[in-house]
Amino acid sequence: MRVIAIDGPAASGKSSTAALVARQLGWAHLDSGALYRAVTLAAIDNLGEEGRGTGEGWSPARIVSLADELPIRLVLVGAEYVPEVAGVDVEREIRSERVTAQVAAVSALPEVRAWANASQRRVVAEHPVGVVVDGRDIGTVVFPEAPLKVFLTASPEERARRRLTQRGQAPDAARLARESQILAARDTADSSRPVAPLRPAADAVQLDTTQLSLTEQVEQIVALARQRFPG
Repeated sequence: MRVIAIDGPAASGKSSTAALVARQLGWAHLDSGALYRAVTLAAIDNLGEEGRGTGEGWSPARIVSLADELPIRLVLVGAEYVPEVAGVDVEREIRSERVTAQVAAVSALPEVRAWANASQRRVVAEHPVGVVVDGRDIGTVVFPEAPLKVFLTASPEERARRRLTQRGQAPDAARLARESQILAARDTADSSRPVAPLRPAADAVQLDTTQLSLTEQVEQIVALARQRFPG
């Protein structure tokens, strides 16, 4: 299987790193988080907001049925898989605050995860070259047989700084403290959930990027990929 699994906690730089690794290798990139965000967006827009904040007001069966009916799909555009809902590219909409507020709860539903896992496996199996997939359970659940698994880490403070910089906000002390608390809460939720908890695969290469530039961490993963996928 020509797939590279890149996992790690929120704001560890998974998607940016995976996209650049894929570009250097001439592979495709799949951000699994975008698929969960697309499902969450569809639920908000079509099932109402009675589950706001927890997702408990939505039946998992209804959410999965909706995902199939609309449908929600991963579509290859160039070298990037983008989420479509009912044939519409929703890449911008899924980054909204209303989706961010509920995606953790929706993505924790076992039925939703099973649906998303099947969707990812299907598109990766169809790709003729190879796919770099990033998420939180790619190496442990979705593609446990991936020849190369990488688990990215960084200090909470560095992750908070990156997240603020990405938003165009000054990483002052107050913002850093607040963002670090938010990320810590997300880490706890992701690591303690009963289904597909966040953890490195036993055979994953763990890469602490606190002191690394984006270019440096991409170079390290590309070097590993060239060893695991010669030719």
